[in-house]
Amino acid sequence: MELLCLDLEGVLIPEIWINFAEKTGIEELRATTRDIPDYDELMRMRLRILDEHGYGLPDIQAVIDTLDPLDGAREFVDWAREHFQLIILSDTFYEFAKPLMKKLGWPTLFCHRLEVDENGRITDYKLRQQDPKRMSIKSFHSLNYHCIAAGDSYNDTTMLSEAEQGILFHAPDNVIAEFPQFPAVHSYDDLKKEIAKASPRSIPL
Repeated sequence: MELLCLDLEGVLIPEIWINFAEKTGIEELRATTRDIPDYDELMRMRLRILDEHGYGLPDIQAVIDTLDPLDGAREFVDWAREHFQLIILSDTFYEFAKPLMKKLGWPTLFCHRLEVDENGRITDYKLRQQDPKRMSIKSFHSLNYHCIAAGDSYNDTTMLSEAEQGILFHAPDNVIAEFPQFPAVHSYDDLKKEIAKASPRSIPL
């Protein structure tokens, strides 16, 4: 029994915070877990900047509504769901992800939640659990699933290490250099090949 576990942003959809940074011109909001591995540090910085500039959840959602999945992502998801049980393990938030999940055909998503006041100000965020991607893989193992995982950032590497096979996809050079134990690919066709190679079954490409 196999599960395919994928990160979301940078793997299937654009980076939401980078797109919001481009829309607002706030350069600091371009930072992601590729740049700041400590997720709490990154999120506290983001919430502080939003407060400083007076932006709230509706402003971010308005940008998200303009985004589409990465080229080829929907077709890749369809292939993945045909051959595996697919789980998206993401450090995004349900309040952000819904429009893009619809465009991907509603794959199963495990992520976090935001706390938002009546004026739309994001007051805090709530993790599903600590180190959620790795802990999800551990839990799937306890259910006797063989797990293949792919992601692009520092916050994916514990998930990749916990899986039977981890794959870096669209990862920056610094992450690839620090984690040479994971094969690194940059196209969905090559990702399919690595996933098929990692599976004990014969998977058509």
